[in-house]
Amino acid sequence: MSAKTKIIVLHMKEVIYTGIFLLLAVILGIVLFFMFGPVQRQHSAGTSPDRYKPGIYTSSIELNSNTFDLEVSVDAEKIRNIRLVNLSESTSAMFPLMEPALESLSSQIYSSQSLENLKYPQDQKYTSLVLLNAIEDALKKAENN
Repeated sequence: MSAKTKIIVLHMKEVIYTGIFLLLAVILGIVLFFMFGPVQRQHSAGTSPDRYKPGIYTSSIELNSNTFDLEVSVDAEKIRNIRLVNLSESTSAMFPLMEPALESLSSQIYSSQSLENLKYPQDQKYTSLVLLNAIEDALKKAENN
């Protein structure tokens, strides 16, 4: 053995206290990081603001002197409901493809949340185009500028 050997005596109580204080310092550091660290906002630069003004918007459709409304309800991000209102029984009987065409279009719009690339049967082409124009008009009123 050399004469420069030193023996250090540690008391267990001091080791435990030191460990506890180190653990508390780490926890305090983590808490301070989350409190004052980088803030993530809901509408940061990478995300877009609300797409629509929430509400119910209508567009009128006139076919052979029969007028009825198409109603689109939206929330801030989604198209929630599309339906025909003020559709009399006589108009419904005169244009029997109106409701099936609307069901086909609305199911596609709900799933994609877009009016692009919609498919409709050939026998409902013109009815679907009339409804699609009315839906576009209602959504233009709902757009958040």
